[in-house]
Amino acid sequence: MADQGMKKVALGNAITLDMFVSIARNGAHVDFSDAYRQRVERSHQLVNKWIDEERIMYGVNTGFGALSTQIISSEQTSLLQKNILLSHATSVGDPLEEECVRAIMLMVLQNLGQGYSGVRLETLEMYRQFLNRGLIPFAPREGSVGYLSIEAHIALAMLGKGKAYVNGELLPSEEALHKVGLEPIELSAKEGLALINGTTSPTAIGAIALYDMLNAAKAADIIGTMALEVLRGTTRAFDDRLMSVRPHEQQRNTAANVRRILEDSVIAKQSNDHRLQDALSLRAIPQLHGAAKKTLFDALNTFEVELNACCDNPILWSDEEDGGAISGSNCDSSYVGIELDSACIAVTTIAKMSERRNYRLINQNLSGYPSFLVQNAGINSGLMIPQYSQAGLLNDMKILSHPATVDSIPTCADQEDYVAMGYNSAKKAREVAKKLEYILAIELLSIYNAHQFVESNLTPGSASRAVLERIAQSIPRIAEDKYLYPYLEELKDFIHSAEIISIVEEKVGKLL
Repeated sequence: MADQGMKKVALGNAITLDMFVSIARNGAHVDFSDAYRQRVERSHQLVNKWIDEERIMYGVNTGFGALSTQIISSEQTSLLQKNILLSHATSVGDPLEEECVRAIMLMVLQNLGQGYSGVRLETLEMYRQFLNRGLIPFAPREGSVGYLSIEAHIALAMLGKGKAYVNGELLPSEEALHKVGLEPIELSAKEGLALINGTTSPTAIGAIALYDMLNAAKAADIIGTMALEVLRGTTRAFDDRLMSVRPHEQQRNTAANVRRILEDSVIAKQSNDHRLQDALSLRAIPQLHGAAKKTLFDALNTFEVELNACCDNPILWSDEEDGGAISGSNCDSSYVGIELDSACIAVTTIAKMSERRNYRLINQNLSGYPSFLVQNAGINSGLMIPQYSQAGLLNDMKILSHPATVDSIPTCADQEDYVAMGYNSAKKAREVAKKLEYILAIELLSIYNAHQFVESNLTPGSASRAVLERIAQSIPRIAEDKYLYPYLEELKDFIHSAEIISIVEEKVGKLL
């Protein structure tokens, strides 16, 4: 998951999570394949045909939700599509980050580009140009149950309504469009509804969160192994024979990662008989990390289906005998919401183990190193207080691990009498992923400083040594109290960017 390495992505065939993030976060150029364009054109022609035949179709020539019995004349179609955006753009608060808005626009392109929504290619072309030219619609982040309001703020920019960022400057949307060489458009039949419907915002934001969680889980294998090493834990607990009798794949793979990282470690070789049995935060790394990673990989499978699905309502089916607009609830966000609720629980367990390992590192009674990994403790607090930060972050993660999807507040005059709440699952998953990165960064800072107290004849393995040498390029060892915040931010970025994974995999090969 660590390196997308993509400069251009053509939509039309299935995309992976890596490809998705390469566009949303790293600005890869977006194209439409011929197949994509043909699907969209065919679907739009169907809408025109059925309107000419005066078929009644939800959201095309009817009102929305509880107003679905209201018939809309063909003369009012464009006004209906504009009105749905104006009336639905009701999310509030601080704006979503740029990569989240880009991700949502990309998900709209994926959703409507499946060819079941009836929108025009020129409408989807607007979002493609937004992505490629760096126009980022303003979208407040609070107040969505899983669709509609966030997407409406974003779609308004097509019409020259609302606000948008260009090069970090917030402008009226019409001015922003002109600045990147675009003009406002008018929407055609069904387009307003299609642009705001579906699981696009939960899937988009959740995909970014899941990507970061997967990378952080792999980084946790590295950091946990480095803690085991410097705390002189025994590798007997990671023997493949032990793993084989409880054959969970991710448990066994995690143990293999630990063994490979420590294969050439003198510290590890000399520590096999240091203790008969280590504390659970060391010896249970395969079991806990493995269980968490299984949950994350289950989520990945679900997301890579959802990234390539049509979650619109209604969908337009072209069969000559039984074609038409089929209303259902593909816009329900339960699949991604439940996976993200589970993912929050999974990575919070990784964080709680990281905090416990860090506590062992800074406690002289458990580590054998000076208190708080600093000489002259008392006049110096050393690394005492970062563990407090871990405690506060971990408490937040536990709160955020309460599932959003178990809640349901009816909306739309009980037309939507059950609501999945997947958007809030995605929003909190993103926060949980960030907090895990900080908790791992604090543990890594302690590991780095503990090595100054290791006997000179006990050398770490080559993978650990490469990580330590990289950290030493910009972070000094703590001999006396220093301002620690910049170091914590730098180590968090080291984890977030997946640089730590690249360094280790260069030494030991791809981690499982």
